[in-house]
Amino acid sequence: MYEGIVQDLIDELGRLPGVGPKSAQRIAFHLLQAEPADVRRLADVLVEVKAKVRFCNTCFNVSEAEQCRICSDPRRDGTLLCVVEEYKDVVAIERTREFRGRYHVLGGAISPIDGIGPDQLRIKELLQRLADGTVTEVILATDPNLEGEATATYLTRLLRDVGLRVTRLASGLPVGGDLEYADEVTLGRAFAGRRSADD
Repeated sequence: MYEGIVQDLIDELGRLPGVGPKSAQRIAFHLLQAEPADVRRLADVLVEVKAKVRFCNTCFNVSEAEQCRICSDPRRDGTLLCVVEEYKDVVAIERTREFRGRYHVLGGAISPIDGIGPDQLRIKELLQRLADGTVTEVILATDPNLEGEATATYLTRLLRDVGLRVTRLASGLPVGGDLEYADEVTLGRAFAGRRSADD
């Protein structure tokens, strides 16, 4: 335990996802030893990102405008809609350069243990997007873990009667893993070999 503001800094850094107590302490002491200009630049970017970044009104990806660059790009295929859990998954899929459609970010996955049900996700907004008949295929690209599978199963049952082709990413992704950590080749192959969600 350190005194005052140093401990406050360590505590705040420790609240970040993936940052444990030792990492928080290392980052805090790095910041203490850094040049004041470097720390100020970091602080300014943190304040600016919080003030300027919002979520796209259409797909809920991160954006600085009303619509993200993907939703506002007329070259994207509006008949293909890839449903992901988080906006970081959009980045992972975009790195593959295999997908030229649009996205829908759910904002998480169904997890009864964590108190997250379908009503806490952007499923209502997904159904509204599908209502106009533009989309012909929904690709469920949820994480290949228990929560992701539960979410994909729920969505498959929900969309079965809508008359859309519902597909799931193919094998190649490790079970229990996260899309953001998959390499481009593995994720690209999984995308290219997607299958019907009913199989």
